[in-house]
Amino acid sequence: MKVTAVDTVVVNARLRNWVFVKVVTDVPGLIGWGESTLEWKTQAVVGAIRDLEPLIVGQDPSRLEHLWQSMYRHQFFQGGVVTTSAISGIDQALHDIVAKSLGVPIYQLLGGAVRSRVRMYDHLGGGDSDAVYGASDEEFAASARRSVDEGFTALKILAVPIGPPLGGRAEVKAAAHRMELVRTAVGDDVDIMVDLHGRTTPAMAIQFGQALAEFNPWFFEEPCQPGNVDAMVEVARALPFPVATGERIVNRHEFFELMSKRACAVIQPDVCHCGGFTEIRKVAAIAETFQVAIAPHNPLGPIATAASLHFAFSSPNHLIQEVMRADVPWRDEVVTPGLPIVAGHVELPIVIGLGIEVDERAAAKYPYQAEPQVAPLGPDGAVRDW
Repeated sequence: MKVTAVDTVVVNARLRNWVFVKVVTDVPGLIGWGESTLEWKTQAVVGAIRDLEPLIVGQDPSRLEHLWQSMYRHQFFQGGVVTTSAISGIDQALHDIVAKSLGVPIYQLLGGAVRSRVRMYDHLGGGDSDAVYGASDEEFAASARRSVDEGFTALKILAVPIGPPLGGRAEVKAAAHRMELVRTAVGDDVDIMVDLHGRTTPAMAIQFGQALAEFNPWFFEEPCQPGNVDAMVEVARALPFPVATGERIVNRHEFFELMSKRACAVIQPDVCHCGGFTEIRKVAAIAETFQVAIAPHNPLGPIATAASLHFAFSSPNHLIQEVMRADVPWRDEVVTPGLPIVAGHVELPIVIGLGIEVDERAAAKYPYQAEPQVAPLGPDGAVRDW
């Protein structure tokens, strides 16, 4: 069995474009699917996949570790989120091929199931202060209630507004008000994660955390931009609830530093960014050593969700899985039925490979469009993180 081609199928999903990776073999009908979606870097990722194709074509797809090493190390400039996202989709597709050739689900390749179901949480976006999501606080609370009514016992919100490096009382009160509305809407038994989106400095993250603490956040996600681990340590030490981070980190060395310094209680690698199944398993093993839980990042497409779930079923320190459901109505149109969410959980599936295929004819109806630019500025015209 040999790889004969590596191709991409790009599907517009408004805020992002899903980059599906198709790996074809010389066995009739045997192809693998993966996902390399990287917002605002779509064309760069598609180009990177083309650059990697010569390293894969003609190779035996079952040499999973060898091919990962080749893709990462045989191009002189190693790493970077564009390259690792490209590798991620190819790596997922190779696992899909191998699992299909053996007639087993991918989680079987990853060591077998360690649980019978995976708890999911709903990604709700942000509110009226968010440049992307335009709901009012009240509409946002109603959306949270709908998620709970549909069976979710956990959800994530963007409660903290875009603001200056050192905000005032108004920003803190706005965040507390939104959190209070959501907590009131869903009750005390629902776990609410608060995503700061890297918007805040350590000092402001601590202020927001102290103001929101009475509403019992399950964890604070990405309170600071990645790169300054000591800043994350400062926040983690100051707050009475866990800190989570990792969606913008793409190799095990960076995760090791975070965990060795106890900068977070939960890590959030993305199987579409960090290097696919091959690398995320190594990150999870390091996390298990440090007794850190793993809650993979996933606001991406349906293949990303399927891949994340196979990883979840095979990972002993997996905590909960993010899912994006409300982005575009054609999410389920462009793929065969995925793994259903029932009462906020996905049951262990009996599938072959990923258990999901792309309908290329349906996908062609939603071609690439440039993502909307999100470029918030302060009243003084200075750039702000969003």
